[in-house]
Order: sequence, then structure tokens, then C-alpha cells
Amino acid sequence: MSTAILSRIRDLMKNVGYKSRPIQALIVTNHDAHMSEYLADCDRRLEYVSGFSGTAGVAIITEDEANMWTDGRYFIQAAKEMDSNWKLMKLGVHGTPTEGAWLSKKLKEGDLVGTDPRLIPYPVWLNLESELVHAGIKLVPLSINFVDEIWNDRPSLDYKAIKSLDINYAGETSASKVKRVWKIMKEKSADMVVLSALDDIAWLLNLRGQDISYNPVFFSFLVITANELHLYIDEQKITESIKDHFKQDNLPIEFHPYKSIYSSLESMVNVSFKKVWICRSASFEIYKKFPESKRMCECSPIAVMKAVKNKVEVQGMINAHIKDGVALCRYFAWLEKSMADNIELTEISAAKVLENFRKEEADYIGPSFHTISSTGPHAAITHYIPKPASDRALSLNEIYLCDSGAQYLDGTTDVTRTVHFGTPTEFQKNCFTRVYQGVVAIATAKFPYGIKGNCLDSFARKPLWDVGLDYKHGTGHGIGSYLFVHEGPMGISWRPYPDDPGLQPNMFLSDEPGYYHEGEFGIRIENIVQIVPAKTAYIMRSSELNFLTFTTVTMCPIQTKMLDINLLTDLEINFLNDYHKKIRNTLGPILKKRGFTDVYQWLEKETAEIVKYKN
Repeated sequence: MSTAILSRIRDLMKNVGYKSRPIQALIVTNHDAHMSEYLADCDRRLEYVSGFSGTAGVAIITEDEANMWTDGRYFIQAAKEMDSNWKLMKLGVHGTPTEGAWLSKKLKEGDLVGTDPRLIPYPVWLNLESELVHAGIKLVPLSINFVDEIWNDRPSLDYKAIKSLDINYAGETSASKVKRVWKIMKEKSADMVVLSALDDIAWLLNLRGQDISYNPVFFSFLVITANELHLYIDEQKITESIKDHFKQDNLPIEFHPYKSIYSSLESMVNVSFKKVWICRSASFEIYKKFPESKRMCECSPIAVMKAVKNKVEVQGMINAHIKDGVALCRYFAWLEKSMADNIELTEISAAKVLENFRKEEADYIGPSFHTISSTGPHAAITHYIPKPASDRALSLNEIYLCDSGAQYLDGTTDVTRTVHFGTPTEFQKNCFTRVYQGVVAIATAKFPYGIKGNCLDSFARKPLWDVGLDYKHGTGHGIGSYLFVHEGPMGISWRPYPDDPGLQPNMFLSDEPGYYHEGEFGIRIENIVQIVPAKTAYIMRSSELNFLTFTTVTMCPIQTKMLDINLLTDLEINFLNDYHKKIRNTLGPILKKRGFTDVYQWLEKETAEIVKYKN
């Protein structure tokens, strides 16, 4: 299938091209017009052309080559999914050129590289353009999307209903949020803000949708001026209930057809706006609508507002993780008993049971991403998704890794646990222990207010680095409040987040080191942590320098059987005992009240205090 698709795309490159000139290279990305990490089925262009179903990737098609760049999270997956027409380019691996460097060597002066400007973030476009210009190669915006042109059975945009989020969950009215944005705009001398990030729009307006699986957002654009809002959205979504929502908040808002955004921006260029705030998540198509003299290019003002949770959101996140903890404990207790009783289970059948347990919790909406239920060699594939063709039976002799999450009205969860139902090898226990030590290193870290998350990344990796091991993904990402399970602008990674505002109280992030032994097993332990003030032995005279730390909100035991306790320090042992005691004291009464006696007994066993062995 890939051969025929590539042939048709190459015909378009040659015969349609750019302004009657053929293009020598086509860039295909996995973005949509909103640059969201998660895609609707109609936006999975990279999967259509290459077979690769991961979320992060860039494909470049030339007359005689088809290459796909992706990062370490997807090396194994991409190699399995792409056919022989495609070559995998491993980002971050020594000797792998960047897309721009490869194109500069592949093409000659005067050649054209084309792509859809609506699907490329403008910072990516500008960086690539600057690389190519030195080789005399021109990056050009195509007026049509070549993949869409040949994708005959492309799924249509399925517009679904949107709902307002009650103040009891949002914690702040949309009017109050907009006033805060207006204040920031005034301070920055910006006359207009153009928003395309779907979670920014949903959070600001206290609305939630269902246009993208697992993510409660809706396709839209929002333009904010000094005294009004312009929402570009499918008009069928604007029900009387939604209109009432805005009336109650007394928001001056006008509605426009979703597809009219680009023509509207063109008409706004000549209006007397002196400065237009173009958020870094905006596409190049939006960026190029405004002359350089009018552009103010910065991180979205909503991104930081959204990342720092208000009191209601904080309590909601804590409550959501308690409910999720009940479901997780029920699941792992059931799983352990089922395996001991030799009940046949597979990755898919097990994951369905977990979702059914979550469905019984209050305010449950659905999964926050596709459950990564993986056993044995599949657990070594960081973002593995079980499918009927790959569905593997769980075994007493293999590690089982389950990375899952849920959307509740009051919060979003994301948790990974790695367990063994039989007897783990000494190597597996050593790896698991070092991953756990990385979790503790992050969870117990104390750091100055406003420090970039990138500064903490090596804390988690040191126990693995000490023995020559590592993992090819970030250590932590932000998480939304009934929004995206991956939320910026901050994070913890070996790569700096370009718009990281610095870590602040009441941000929530994941803490998730791992280790992946290709072809055999994978290990990841993931908790969600909240940033809180830290107590330190000394206080600096400068009152401006406050220290912060983390508190763990995830409520699910870590399997002590997988630990080599003699490798642990007293701090690491005490951390686990305190964490398990917190889980037992929080979830125990709930489990007993709801009659889950067997689960409570399992919880008592799994959270029993550990002590260092004596020689």
C-alpha cells in the first residue's frame, strides 16, 4: 500500500508542485491545524502515508527516498510498523542528521521543499527555513495538502456536542479568566491574541468537548481583542445552553464559522492593531498573516495560567487520584488473583477490566489515553498499544507494564505500574530498583522557585547512569485538570522546554523514569506529583528565593517484590513506607466501606513496611 501512496504523492510533487514548479521534497507531519499532540482520525496523515501510528514524527518524501524522523520513544514501534519503502531516522542518535541538514545535503541550490503551512508550528518552520536558506533551498507553503488529495477514504471531521464545565469543577469563571488575560495583554501592549491550542481555549472558556479521542476539547480558534472575543467553531455546537453559559458570565463573544479563521485574520491585518500576540503553538499559516512589525511572538498567556491549578482544581486533582486509586487497587488485586488461579488473560482483556473498574467511580468520563497494557517484549515498546493482531497473553514468567489514565470531571490521571506475577530475575530487580530510585530522587527533590524543570532531569537518571543504563523519553510532563494528559509549558526532560516558565506551586507533573530492554521487558514507574512549598534547614536572607518540593498524589502501591532492598538508602526505604502508609490510610477506609474486603487485604499486603536485610 505504501508503494502506491508514495507514487501518487510523487506525481503531485512533480505535476502540481508550487506555482507550476515541481517540488523536490515534501514534508508530512503528524500535527493538525492546532498543533495538538493527540489527533483526530482525519489528521493521522503520517500513519496514512507510512504506517507509523506514533504521535511524534516528521516524514520527508523525495523522488527516490522516503524517510521518517522520530525520537527514542518510538524507535521500536516505527521499525515494526513501516514497510521497506521507508527508512527510520533516529533523532538524538549520534550520526543521525536533522531534517534540515539531511535536506541540505540531499537537494541542490534552487530546489523547493513544500509542506502545508497550517500543519507546521511557526518556530519549526522558521528554524527549518534558516537551515535550508544557507544551501540555497527554498521552503514553500503549499495551498493544498497533497496527502489529503489522495486520501480517498479519509475520515470526516465528526463534530460533537460541547458542554460547559461547572464552576464547582473549574474553580473560576471564564469571565474572571478572560479579565486576567486582558490584564496581561495590557501589560504586554498587545491589542489581540490569537489562540489555536485547543486546551487553552477549552480551559479559558470553561467548555469541554469530544472531538479528539481521550481529550475533552473541540475544534476551534479564539481571537481575543481588548474588549471582545471571537470564537471560530462549527456553528452546530453553539446550542442555547452554550449561549446561556456565556450570558451568565457576561462575556462579549461573537461566533464565526470554524473554517473562516484564515480569511478573518487576513481582514484583521489592516485593522488598527499595533501588536498581535502570536502564540508559539500557532501554525506558520497564522504567523504569516501578520507583518513582522505587528507580531509579538511569545508563549500563550493561558498556558501558564492553566498550568498553575487553582484551589478547586488542586482539590479536584487530589480527589480524582483517590478515585483512580480505588480502581487501580481493585485491578491489580484482581489481576494477581487471576494469574495465580491460571485464568487466561491477554493485554486487551486485562485492560478492559481496568476500564470497567474506573467506570464505577464518580464523575468518570473515560480514559485519558489508550491504555498501554503490555507484557514481556511489548513492555519494551514505550508507547505500545495492544491490538488484536499483537495481543499477547499475560504470563507468570514475564514482566507486565500498565500505563493508563482517566478523565474525571474533577481531574485527569496518568499512572504506570510494572509488576511481575512470578519470580523476577536479579537483573530485572536491579533495573526496577534503579528506576524506583529515580522516582524518589524527583519526588524528594528540593529546588528554588522558578527553576526550569530541565535542571531536575538528571536526578532521575543517575541511578541508571551509574550502571550504564538510560531511557529515551522525558522524566516528567505537565498534566491538565480534565484536559490533556500531557500539558505544557513546563516539563522535566534532558531537552529544555522552550517556554518553561519555571516550576511554581500547584503545578502538577508526572514523575516517570524507566528502563527498556528491547525484545525482553520494559519497566516504568509513574506517579503524578504536585509542587508544594518545601521546608529547608536554612533560609536565605533574600526573601525572594523560596524553595519548593513535590508531594505525590497518585494512589497505587509499588510492587516491593521487584525491589532489591539492599540497594536502597534509608531515605528511599522511608519514602516508600511513608507513601504506602498514606495510600493504606487513604484508600483503606474507602475499600472497607464499599465492601471490597479482598482488595483491602491485598492493599495491606502490598503496602506492608519494608526493612533492609541484615547480613
